[in-house]
Formats: sequence, C-alpha cells, structure tokens
Amino acid sequence: MKTLNLLVVCTMFSTAPLFGQRQKPEPLYDEAQVPAYTLPALLITEKGKAVKDVTQWENKRRAEILKSFSEQVYGKTPGKKVLLNFEQQSVDEQALGGKATRKQVRIFFGKEKSRHMDLLLYLPNHVTGPVPVFLGLNFTGNQTIHADPGILISTRQTRYGNDPGYRDGYATEASRGLRARRWPVEEILSRGYGLATVYYGDIQPDQPGTFNQGVHQLFFKRGQEAPAEDEWGAIGAWAWGLSRAMDYLVQEPGVNPRQVCVLGHSRLGKAALWAGAQDSRFAVVISNNSGEGGAAITRRKFGETIQAINDRFPHWFCGNYKQYNNREDQLPVDYHQLIALIAPRPVYVASAVEDRWADPKGEYLSLYHAGPVFRLYGLRPLEDPEPPGLERPVYTEVNGYHLRNGKHDILLYDWSNYMDFADRVFGR
Repeated sequence: MKTLNLLVVCTMFSTAPLFGQRQKPEPLYDEAQVPAYTLPALLITEKGKAVKDVTQWENKRRAEILKSFSEQVYGKTPGKKVLLNFEQQSVDEQALGGKATRKQVRIFFGKEKSRHMDLLLYLPNHVTGPVPVFLGLNFTGNQTIHADPGILISTRQTRYGNDPGYRDGYATEASRGLRARRWPVEEILSRGYGLATVYYGDIQPDQPGTFNQGVHQLFFKRGQEAPAEDEWGAIGAWAWGLSRAMDYLVQEPGVNPRQVCVLGHSRLGKAALWAGAQDSRFAVVISNNSGEGGAAITRRKFGETIQAINDRFPHWFCGNYKQYNNREDQLPVDYHQLIALIAPRPVYVASAVEDRWADPKGEYLSLYHAGPVFRLYGLRPLEDPEPPGLERPVYTEVNGYHLRNGKHDILLYDWSNYMDFADRVFGR
C-alpha cells in the first residue's frame, strides 16, 4: 500500500514521462539550427552513372526515383484497372445566375457499384468551346465550396462532424458554402476556367483503421484488411481518385483535356503532387502549403517531421515510411525529386509566411533543386537559391512560387496567382 501511495505522489508532482512514455520533441523553427544535409542526387543513377540527357532520365533515373517513392513513401498504387461508369446526376446550363453550366457526375468504381465518388463541375458560359479546368479535392463535401442550392449534399460521414452545418458527422443544408472562401468559383469562371472537385472522403476516409471503407477494398486480396507495408496509404488513394476524375474530364466535351491543372491544399497538396508524378495527363501541378511529405525538403527537419506526421496520421503514407522516423537522412529520396518526376510539365508551389509547420523555405527549395531535370528538357526553372519576398510571386515558363501573408489556408490571392501562371503556360 505504501508503494502505491508513493507512485501516486510521484505522478502528481513529476513532469517526467512515466513508464517510457515518449515526449514529443519541440518543432524546429530556427533557420540557424537547420542541420547540414546532403540531398539525394537527381541525375546520378543508383549504379553511379551520370544522367546527361532526357532519354537517360526517362528510361532509367526517373523510374528509379518513382519506384523509391512508391515503395518507401506513398506506397505502391495498384496496377489493376477498375471499370468506371459515369452516371450524370444533374445538369443546369444556367447555374449561378446564368454564369455557368453546372454538371454533377457520379463515378462508379467496379461492376457492383459498391464504391463511387461524386464530381462537381462548373464550366463558364461566356466561353465557347472546351476550356481549361482546375481539378482539386475538397475536405468537407461538394456543397461546402459554394452556396449554390443546386449542389447535391454529400451523404458521406465526415471527420468534420462537429463543425457547424453537420449533425452526427453528416452534412445538412446549413453546410452549404461553409468553405466558399477557399473556392472562389465566380472569379475562376470569370477568368475563363472551369472548376472540378470531389469530396476526398468519397475516395478514402481520413481516419486510421478505415481502409475497409474506401477504395482499398477494391484491390485487397482475399482476407486482407489493411495495406502491406509497401502498399498505398490514404494519400495514394486520394491521388488515384484524382486520376479517376481525370478519366471523366478527358471525355467531357466542355473540357480541354490537354489543359487540366491539378491542385491541392495541405494533405491534398501532397496528393496532387503524387497524382501529377504518376499521371502525365495533368498539364499543370499545383501544391498549396503541402509541407512534409509534399513539397518541403524533409532533411531540413524544419516544422513538421516524418515522425510527427506518422504519429498524427499513421494512415497517410505506406508502412515503410515509418522506418524513417528521426532517420530522414536514410530516406532514399527527398521531395525535390518528387517535383522532378513531374517535369517537363509546369509545377507551382505556394507557401504562407505564418505556416512555419509546413516549412515555406523548404517548399521553395524543393522546386529550386528540381531545376536540373527541367533544364534537361531545355526549359528555364527558378534560378535563385533564395526564396522571393513576401507576396512577390516569381514565374518562369515551367515553375512558379509565392509566399503569401497569413496562415495555413488557400485563399483568393493563391488562386489569382495560379490562374496567372496557367494563363502564361497556356498562352492565354
């Protein structure tokens, strides 16, 4: 009994962790404390051979890097093809007061139609012919991107169930337009662009232990309940879903299939980059505040780290990624190589000055250090090793970057720069 009382007293007055409980390390936010690091080589093969031209890059080195990301970071995307069925749910050619044609399409995965995702598409009415389109996943349901009463309300349960507009995890009418500040629909349409979006929970719920509820189940072997250590996690599934949305867009008459820009914010920025690396149909790839596991150099260990992200979100990456907790230097790749996989297609990366967790400088440096691969194609990447100043966007024909004032978010300022960059790329 005395021993028990002593334990209680120690628990009350000691701040040290008990029984081996791990204390979370403080995030590194001091640039002077960033450790020295060496980035994995872009243009040297695993056998030490220098890559000097596009043929060597595309036939050898690119495949090596893609394999490493597939097996050690995001997990391997299944090669099995899934039958898709597109079912049009509604069309309104005079949506938003006549400014747009709104289409809503249910994309079924597989013959049994046991899984599907709902795609919302706006096309500008003042433009004739197929238009360029921005495609991105949303966090809270299609109806939250705009107050348009014609948008079908998502019937999926959401992790944002305690937010206003939701009841017991399900969206209500009050959820319409709750995230409209992140999706400036009218401004996008006025610039002559279309907008397509899908609720990411339609593809894979954003919670641990839910792989039997998303598209993973379409690929599991008999008796399998979770991905193997080198198989895809949630980010891989969301990237796969973006490509399935692209499968619809390339056959939609109102869309220019050669001018689809894929973008994402935060974890969905990671998914957009991985989708762009695997699917060359995306003409432009845009990362907004994607941070660790997205655009940021992980070896900087600035802000969020591999351990921090794996501890909080163990379902995002493949199991193998966990072996690099506190061992960033042992990871065979870094994220400048992810951006290089997208070359020669244009890439835009954006950061926010108060979003230190996402490491704004590290996000810029990935874009900068991917430059040698763009040069192989005779293109001009960003050439300054130092990021630009606050709200001073920099562009070339294939790279763009800005550092926005404010916090972790995606706002009209970001979208305006993305559209300016797309105008430049598409010669508009």
